[in-house]
Amino acid sequence: MTKVIKILGTGCSKCKSMIDIVTDVILENNIDATVEKVEDIMEIMKLNVMTTPALVINDVITIKGRVPSKDEVLALLN
Repeated sequence: MTKVIKILGTGCSKCKSMIDIVTDVILENNIDATVEKVEDIMEIMKLNVMTTPALVINDVITIKGRVPSKDEVLALLN
């Protein structure tokens, strides 16, 4: 089943780092997932997220306000 991943952030350097890490983990581990970048502040606020970057996997907020390690992302996706 394809995982739906959303990365919430307005485009700061931490948000870009999270995109790179998540993308690398997906590619390196052949994970079936789609990645969506959400930059609209109103959409982010609808999800009740006040600190970015945030990682949402299958509509569950898993990380807020920090950039995770590759190992942490891999654990969340497995």
